[in-house]
Amino acid sequence: MEAAPLVIDVTGINKHFGDKHVVKDLALQVRQGEIFGFLGPNGSGKTTSIRMLCGLLTPDSGQGTCLGLDVLTESAAIKRQVGYMTQKFSLWDDLTIAENLDFVARMFGMDNRRAAVDQALEELGLTGRRHQLAGTLSGGWKQRLALASCLLHRPRLLLLDEPTAGVDPKARRDFWEEIHHLSAAGITVLVSTHYMDEAERCHRLAYIAYGNLLASGTADEVVAGQGLHTWEISGDGHNHLGPLAERLRQLPGVDLVASFGAALHVSGRDGPLLQASLEAKLRDNKVKITAVPASLEDAFIHLMQHSDDPLGN
Repeated sequence: MEAAPLVIDVTGINKHFGDKHVVKDLALQVRQGEIFGFLGPNGSGKTTSIRMLCGLLTPDSGQGTCLGLDVLTESAAIKRQVGYMTQKFSLWDDLTIAENLDFVARMFGMDNRRAAVDQALEELGLTGRRHQLAGTLSGGWKQRLALASCLLHRPRLLLLDEPTAGVDPKARRDFWEEIHHLSAAGITVLVSTHYMDEAERCHRLAYIAYGNLLASGTADEVVAGQGLHTWEISGDGHNHLGPLAERLRQLPGVDLVASFGAALHVSGRDGPLLQASLEAKLRDNKVKITAVPASLEDAFIHLMQHSDDPLGN
């Protein structure tokens, strides 16, 4: 099967804000119809990276294309083919759903605004609420309205900046079903998220920390790239494992200890050393030790704790 064409193909992308080097030599390729996820700590350069790729910010240096257009010199033309959904709801609370969409359509100078608005309402399941004021909507319905406004002008590329923050699990699940429908229709999606279940629904991922791209690939490739061996430590239902976690962090071969519900995940790159340390330490404890596959969350936490914040935060 022939690979889909590249929608984004950039190398050496840099961005400074004053004396702060926010994105450092970013290189990335994204194919048409791909859902590409960006992960990383707050302030790591995720949003800045995505905005540069989509024409919303011009890089200081580097080279490459987005939608066949030069990211340095043709950002205005790129921007016209992008739908951008911000973290914060940015439409008008005192307008109805239909009025909001009509206003956005006018901003884009669209012909046949009424038909475009009606189609967006229908596609996002908003027709029955078209006369409802946006300010009275729940988080999930506001999210759906925001997505409808992004899609009005039929963009080829969709940028979602932590789109499901603050919405309930059902709304999140419904939202991601819609994103996969858009992907299947050939729309390319860039999304930043802190939710591991959402990251796993992306076709490929990039992990960015403090301006540096540290890992990229499918979820399985990102996990494998960390080379982690992971053991799950569980109690008998009465043991509280919190105090044990700190002691385990001091053991040879332990790179990471993280709580997962009532259990602990203990990970390290040196599998035999890690296993020997755990068996020696926990021999007399009433706990169960089970080897488990490293998860994306294990890999994410491992990457995060090995990324130095230049500001020391």
